[in-house]
Amino acid sequence: MTEQHPGAARFLRTTGQHASIEPDPFTEGGFVLSIGGAEQSHVNLAEPDDIFYEYLRRIGHIVDLAAPWGEPVTALHLGAGALTLARYIQATRPGSIQYAVELERELLDFVLQQLPLPEGTQLHTVIGDARDALTELPAELRFDVVILDIFSGPEAPAHIACTEFYQEAAARLTPRGVLIVNVGDEPGLTLVRSQVAAMRRAMADVAAFAEAGMFTGRYPGNIILAGTQGPWPAVWTAALTARGPHPAKVLAGVELDMLSG
Repeated sequence: MTEQHPGAARFLRTTGQHASIEPDPFTEGGFVLSIGGAEQSHVNLAEPDDIFYEYLRRIGHIVDLAAPWGEPVTALHLGAGALTLARYIQATRPGSIQYAVELERELLDFVLQQLPLPEGTQLHTVIGDARDALTELPAELRFDVVILDIFSGPEAPAHIACTEFYQEAAARLTPRGVLIVNVGDEPGLTLVRSQVAAMRRAMADVAAFAEAGMFTGRYPGNIILAGTQGPWPAVWTAALTARGPHPAKVLAGVELDMLSG
């Protein structure tokens, strides 16, 4: 196993920013990835199924429902970060086959060097644009979960924040596959509304999952959108609401209309 170096840093040529990985003083085995001085990801090497950030925990709970508990899945991560969710899937679903797409080659190399993946992880890495990667992956590949974690504010890449991209992602799903999108937004939720509308044109059904106060549109934060290829299961709403983090709320069907742009 590669030794972890406290305070390690790497220059990212694509964005011109610096990435750093520091030990988390409050979590045994925890590390924080920062980019440009802003915290970007948290990893617990000792317990990879323990997710620190609330929005990532919510994504993990949706992945939990995508297939019977413990069963391996095929997963595509668009936006790799510190591979927190790839580690979670390996910990909870050993034998899963995963792909991770990241624009920054230096970032992916840096993370894999400093924060090694759990033994047995089957992760294939792809360097490049998320939309381009969908067309470049082997044609026969299909995924049980596709996770998009690229949007970090109201400014989103236009070629990704659109119906056509979601249609291309949906074409990569298995019959049970779920498309999961993290949308970071500002008060008013302009980006969230546009992405709900775009996903609804590409998927059979869509639901939104977040801290309950986010749906008032008064606060900045993250809302997780999940697209399914059949009707959104009511039992998923109950399960996600119960699992939290609390207070948790799920909007689906007519309740989601208020966020459909």
